[in-house]
Amino acid sequence: MDRLVNTVRPYAWGSTTAIPELLGTTPTGEPQAELWMGAHPGAPSRVARDGGGADLRPLSDVIAADPEGELGARAVQRFGPRLPFLFKVLAAASPLSLQVHPDREQAVAGHAAEEAGGVPLDAPHRNYKDTDHKPELLCALTHFEGLCGFRAPDETAGVLAALDVDSLKPYADLLHAKPEADALREVLTAVLGADHEDMARTVSETAAAAERLAAQEGPYRDVYAACASLARHYPGDHGVIAALLLNHVRLQPGEALYLGAGVPHAYLDGLGVEIMANSDNVLRCGLTPKHIDIPELLRVVRFESTAPAVLRPEADAGGEEVYGTPVEEFRLSRFDLAPGAEAALPTGTPQILLCTSGTAVLRRTDTGEELRLGRGESAFVRAAEPVALAGDDARVFRATVAV
Repeated sequence: MDRLVNTVRPYAWGSTTAIPELLGTTPTGEPQAELWMGAHPGAPSRVARDGGGADLRPLSDVIAADPEGELGARAVQRFGPRLPFLFKVLAAASPLSLQVHPDREQAVAGHAAEEAGGVPLDAPHRNYKDTDHKPELLCALTHFEGLCGFRAPDETAGVLAALDVDSLKPYADLLHAKPEADALREVLTAVLGADHEDMARTVSETAAAAERLAAQEGPYRDVYAACASLARHYPGDHGVIAALLLNHVRLQPGEALYLGAGVPHAYLDGLGVEIMANSDNVLRCGLTPKHIDIPELLRVVRFESTAPAVLRPEADAGGEEVYGTPVEEFRLSRFDLAPGAEAALPTGTPQILLCTSGTAVLRRTDTGEELRLGRGESAFVRAAEPVALAGDDARVFRATVAV
């Protein structure tokens, strides 16, 4: 068992207080957007292996030195000598970019094409930095707001019509007139390809109308409030209008949102834990100054209306509550531990444990060694370590693989 020392990523959209409050540290006044737990090369967690004290080693180096011992034979056979997921605490105080992730086949083809074209890995217009897909799961720790998947075209046409903005009317007409996939594709293409000055005027007029509608009672009040907020954060951005095509989602604490390939999405506000396949492949649709590759984006997006995949945990016989997802790279669950309760953790796969409330105690059942985790603290458990988990009114999230 290794206590993890993790890196906080200071992205501009991050909350200045949420992660410090979780960790019990003093806010610096700077955004603290994501706390990374895992072995991602961009910011691997560090561990004091073998009583190393202040001599911390990157978890990625520890895994590379003994992949099968750290990860287990099944995980190495399936994913190679690497931890296939990244676990995070995410704290959004303002909207993240509107984006979509490729499936594995698209990632392999896109990566090969960019390699053949000599596009540097660190080039700002590079889309595919690896050959993997990037499914992800966000579980809310507080009330959490986001956008996820296309709303039904007829419904979105009504949302646009209520704004009564002349430049939105052609989009509403398309949504009524075309079959679903064609309608969504043509409207998104038109929005992202619109003249920048024309779009800036459309966003300004739409934001004013959205502010008015958000102040009234109605079924789409939250949608209009989100639109007005996006326009304040990203004035003139094409993504403000593209976002109107998507479902608006509010998660209650404990609910989770699963995002598969091709589903456009954006996180808007709130604190949550996030787990994802360890890939950096992102296609952006707006709400960002970063590069947007419209032709490639249109190849990756799945143009179909979908209800957001909101999940609630299902308890098993051992007291573990599991968020079921259709991927092998990660599996997220949680334990709520009353005083005196103890749960034996399965062995055979790598595990990261994060305590989000109370105090948790990890105990090796073969040696009696203990590791205490307070709120915001995390640990890595090697595949073969026999560990029991206890706590004092503790909530612990468990991240592992599903093989």
